[in-house]
Amino acid sequence: MIEYVLGAMIALVLAIGVGSGLYWFGLRPKSRVLRRAQQQVEDLSRLTGGLAHEIKNPLSTIKVNLQLLSEDFQVSNPQTLRWRKKLQVVQKETDRLQTILDEFLRYIGKPELNPVPTDLNGVLNDMADFFAPQAQSAGILIRRVLSAKPLMVAIDINATKQMLLNLFINAQQAMPSGGELILRTGQDKKTVFIEVIDTGCGIDPQNLDKIFLAYYTTKASGSGLGLPTARKIVTALGGTITVSSQVGKGSCFRVDLPALPG
Repeated sequence: MIEYVLGAMIALVLAIGVGSGLYWFGLRPKSRVLRRAQQQVEDLSRLTGGLAHEIKNPLSTIKVNLQLLSEDFQVSNPQTLRWRKKLQVVQKETDRLQTILDEFLRYIGKPELNPVPTDLNGVLNDMADFFAPQAQSAGILIRRVLSAKPLMVAIDINATKQMLLNLFINAQQAMPSGGELILRTGQDKKTVFIEVIDTGCGIDPQNLDKIFLAYYTTKASGSGLGLPTARKIVTALGGTITVSSQVGKGSCFRVDLPALPG
């Protein structure tokens, strides 16, 4: 069931991506056929978002009832132990579907940004502190190499935190046996930058141009939407995101954002 839903979403998001590309890159409809196609893509986008929301509602009910069932299976005997194990499998799969839906909705949604003057170092520090327990449990050491002076940018704090979290999770997935997560900030002329560096497996050169494509992933646990969503947020903030990598040594994701004058 989960694979069916995911497959349908992949097809839908690809259709949305085509329509979005036509719109944002300025290919305005020049004929009745193109206008009709654009309208169909817009209708499909609305339908997809509505469908995902409709799936979330019964999914939440299922999760609640699974939790109640698990509480009923607390008695330790061979039969309930077997049921509990099967129930745990179902709970794990519903959690996975919930994650897929949440990431899908974030990806297809247009970011609603409220940019405010912010020190980028502070936001990065907050997210590093938030992620530290998860990193520690995965055997990952976080090292911060931050600019000594404030790096003022106009950003939406919540969206920026989501972008950073996606990059952190991507780094963790690249280091299944642990490693080092290096966070570096600085300023270059009119931009400030964040570098998220991992000491993981690295990315094959032939895959570098694919990693920001929706649903492309080489990781068993990845949804394929973390990096595309991160890039979408960075672009909405007026910035750019690039990656350099070496197989067997790790990767560096660099985010450049316009610096505030001053």
